[in-house]
Amino acid sequence: MPPFLPNGNLPLGIYTASWPEMVTRFGWNAHRLRLLAGLQAALVSLRHAGCRAVYLDGSFVTTKEAPEDFDGCWDVTGVDAALLDPVLLDFADQRSAQKAKFGGELFPAQLPEGQSGMRFLEFFQLDRETGMAKGIVVIDLGDWVEVVG
Repeated sequence: MPPFLPNGNLPLGIYTASWPEMVTRFGWNAHRLRLLAGLQAALVSLRHAGCRAVYLDGSFVTTKEAPEDFDGCWDVTGVDAALLDPVLLDFADQRSAQKAKFGGELFPAQLPEGQSGMRFLEFFQLDRETGMAKGIVVIDLGDWVEVVG
């Protein structure tokens, strides 16, 4: 992964990261490590259901010291929804169940975001404040091995 830009974002692009890279790059304090633990639990469920890629966005993949949560989306291709933790399909009440269980929120990548109409995968590649393109991170779950990190 490239260095962060002066504004704290990653440069435009989709950057692949292994789980150890995620922990090293984004787990530099106790708060961020707690968020990573929740993300890891969500990844376990997604991988079990056949998901092969999860894209991460938001302040978690920036230089922000204490992001509120993590945000992302998962590729629905090949996913058996019956095997997913049902919380990952609960978008009610501003995804409060996802935030409570995992510490963040994950959307199906191919679904449209409510206000923009863009698919979540494209929507997450824009800075919400400036509208400028930015980088995101993808975790390839195809060969992912569950690692406690």
